[in-house]
Amino acid sequence: MSDTVKTNGIEENDFVEGQVIDETMVGAEPETETTEEDVYSSAKDTANSAKDTVGAAGKTINEAIKQVEKQFESFGKKLGSALQDRANVVMVRVNDDSLAYLDMLVDADVTKSRSESAAFLINEGIKSNEALFNRIREITDQISALRSQLRTAVSSEDFEA
Repeated sequence: MSDTVKTNGIEENDFVEGQVIDETMVGAEPETETTEEDVYSSAKDTANSAKDTVGAAGKTINEAIKQVEKQFESFGKKLGSALQDRANVVMVRVNDDSLAYLDMLVDADVTKSRSESAAFLINEGIKSNEALFNRIREITDQISALRSQLRTAVSSEDFEA
């Protein structure tokens, strides 16, 4: 069955009954045939790209792990120095928030007890406020000197009377 049919203003000859014409393909370039080599090359490129991406991600993860290790090492050194020479006992009462922080250090296996957590945090607090404590030390030294002068003055007056 051969007829001339107009589709979108274009005449088509030899139209077979039941055939559907893809109107989007009229006037389009014919598709090039994909060969096995093209598929293989494309797959190889994709695999190499994925390999590069995984390699870069691996490097990033390794660098992050090294940084975390350095931080833990530094933290361990600080903890060790904070816990040395703990011969003095101090009893303290803390609020719920402070207790939660102490427990957090114990739960994370950073310290073995609330006592170690408290000692560590006190030591770090003093270190981080060193300038303030140096100024306090200067003033308390002046106060001690003035008290000593006062005692000397009072005791020498007692002997004169």
